Amino acid sequence: MGVNVAIVGATGMVGRTFLKVMEERNFPVNKLYLFASSKSAGEKLYFKNKEYIVEELTEESFNRDIQIALFSAGATVSKQFAPIAASRGIVVIDNSSAWRMDENVPLVVPEVNPEDISWHKGIIANPNCSTIQMVVPLKPLHDKYRIKRIVVSTYQAVSGAGKKGIDDLERTQKGEPPQVFPHPIANNCIPHIDSFTPSGYTKEELKMINETKKIMKDDSIKVSPTTVRVPVVNSHSESVNVEFARPYEMKELIEILKNAPGVVVMDDPEHNLYPLATFATGKDEVFVGRIRRDETVYSGVNMWIVADNIRKGAATNAVQIAELVIKNM
Repeated sequence: MGVNVAIVGATGMVGRTFLKVMEERNFPVNKLYLFASSKSAGEKLYFKNKEYIVEELTEESFNRDIQIALFSAGATVSKQFAPIAASRGIVVIDNSSAWRMDENVPLVVPEVNPEDISWHKGIIANPNCSTIQMVVPLKPLHDKYRIKRIVVSTYQAVSGAGKKGIDDLERTQKGEPPQVFPHPIANNCIPHIDSFTPSGYTKEELKMINETKKIMKDDSIKVSPTTVRVPVVNSHSESVNVEFARPYEMKELIEILKNAPGVVVMDDPEHNLYPLATFATGKDEVFVGRIRRDETVYSGVNMWIVADNIRKGAATNAVQIAELVIKNM
């Protein structure tokens, strides 16, 4: 028995990946509705070899028999249209930043806090891509050793800014001026994602701080992030330093990671084996390597975490949430 699904922002990178992931996972779609802005209306997209015409998103779009709506059209669209969809009894899974820190909206990573889906009031938020890939391996370690502090530097792919981010990389590789990023991203690492706040941290960095605490249900975790855009097309990498409250044995810590849902340990330095962006691209797991003790604190560890930001960091995570919603229907 299938469900009727709407995709809002269907023609964007994440919207198209929703369709791809749903097809791969054999998601039980009965009817499918595709919505986008007026300029994308009329485009044709394919799902399971069937052609669908993209419609313009309006307030009347949700006046039909839809059970689940996957949104990835930006915070402005989500703020306006998600409450309309929810008021029609549709469960909205929103990929923007609009609802993540709303105390009435669950912020869910299925491997980490699936139980939070149970208290949704019509909207479930998908976390920021860089937060998702960090908490998947850290949650089982937090359960065992209790995390006191995380210091993270991200190396974020241009696809995090959508197709226009990829275009900007190609543009600046040719020596043309940037149109999306504040500097040429070709040959540069730009320590600036989203806008700066009065604290000196960017909004992207504050997302990592606040979302980690909400997902892990622990406000005592201290998070110190630096988010950096790098000239890589797809998949985010992160250097993560964790300080625990309790001691750990390395062998046990690695076993915990190996048994963690959605985590693949790739850690064999002798054979130059560690996660790479090119390897993670197109995959749904979170890859962890370069695992080594931090000798400068009582109980610390360093690790390198890589994941496909368009898949696990966005589309796949949302589809996994939708699968859980169906189970609870």
